[in-house]
Amino acid sequence: MYRNRGNGNGNANGQGGAPGPGFTGDPAAMGDAPPASASAPLPAHGPPPCRECPLRSLPGLIAPGSTQREWIEHYRAGERQVAKGDDLLRQGAPGDRLFTVLEGVLIRARLLEDGRRQVVNVMFPGDLIGLQAAFDGEMSHSVTALTDSRLCLFPRDRFMDLVTAQPRFAYDVIWLSAREEDALEQHLVAVGQRPARERVAYLALWLMERGMQTGLVRAHELHVPITQSQVADMLGLSLVHTNRTFQTLRKAGLIDWNVHRIHIPDLDRVRDWIGFDRAGLPARPYI
Repeated sequence: MYRNRGNGNGNANGQGGAPGPGFTGDPAAMGDAPPASASAPLPAHGPPPCRECPLRSLPGLIAPGSTQREWIEHYRAGERQVAKGDDLLRQGAPGDRLFTVLEGVLIRARLLEDGRRQVVNVMFPGDLIGLQAAFDGEMSHSVTALTDSRLCLFPRDRFMDLVTAQPRFAYDVIWLSAREEDALEQHLVAVGQRPARERVAYLALWLMERGMQTGLVRAHELHVPITQSQVADMLGLSLVHTNRTFQTLRKAGLIDWNVHRIHIPDLDRVRDWIGFDRAGLPARPYI
């Protein structure tokens, strides 16, 4: 499985251990070495160095090795802070930047001409945002912060140089794209084939699992402010039906979901009920 692969600098968390397959210890094995300035310290007013990245300690993410960190540090263009409720990207706007989520949770949605909205995905720490616009030229969707968020920024033209120079990054981008396609496929199956209770339960459990991967779950609770309206727009339900489904799941002792947090007291019980396969959420690389 990909989650067990080496990263050219040790184990899945980049903390020592045997090197990954094919890694020789020579940066040339993964592309030319970065310019000497890439490893120079950043100015005091600049963003923190990549070795202090908050993603490195998260249990469900695969940290890049030291050579890869040097490349990232050279090609990134700083950080972006987005306040809760603000847009990071707007539908129809030019897509000249890509982002890696460092902290916070964001929601991806597409608006129809008449104002109706389809929520497409929820983005967690480590996720890559804006890749679609890197090829299409402008954003086909918007990305809005559900919580105060912090992101690492890559100009689109420099990001293409990065993945060209470092084939491992190109592979990671393809892998991340494949995982997002799989997640969208699972959501599509839920919307098309599951009754309302199972749709809501599947979404709640998927969010909890992603929250556990990224260190956001405490005592079986994920504190992310997702409204019933947003859930309805993601699952193709009316707001009234969504509210009734929330009440049914709460009374059954399965899921307690309000505007501030999701609480699932017995994760295994809900996994068994809806047939949730945790193998579909392996450890993820990030850039």
